[in-house]
Amino acid sequence: MEPLREAPGAPRWGDPARWHLTLLFLGAVPPELLPGLTAAVGAAVVPTPPATLRLAGAGRFGPRRRPQVFWAGVDGDVGVLAELAGRLAGAARGLGLPVGDRPFRPHLTLGRWDPRRPADADLPGRLSGYRGPDWPLAEVTLVRSAAGRHEPLAAFATRRTPSGRP
Repeated sequence: MEPLREAPGAPRWGDPARWHLTLLFLGAVPPELLPGLTAAVGAAVVPTPPATLRLAGAGRFGPRRRPQVFWAGVDGDVGVLAELAGRLAGAARGLGLPVGDRPFRPHLTLGRWDPRRPADADLPGRLSGYRGPDWPLAEVTLVRSAAGRHEPLAAFATRRTPSGRP
């Protein structure tokens, strides 16, 4: 990404320390449902088999004339990730929480374009051949987001192989 950071029309880049893959976004959750949600998330993570992921390629959300989000794609054991996202959505629905109907599209948000500034919607194409290193899907974290801050509420390890590796 380094050559793209200062490119004309580049988005506002996100802080790598805050990068994450969103498996399910719920919006406001009533406080009285948090204990049940925490238990349901843990139960949804338990059957997750070992999986390996990697960043691959890039794209954008939003039309070419007004791009909104610059993202990196996710490759590898994406089926495992999609099944996990489905179990999480089912767990939330089971608690009566509203869950969107959009299909799960694993991605890592790298930056966001400011609609008031010129944007180069072709920049993601410069990463089309990128394939990053593998990493294990080792943990799922339940996070509360408020006022731009992310507060981890609970973390759940995925299954490991007998060697201790995912």
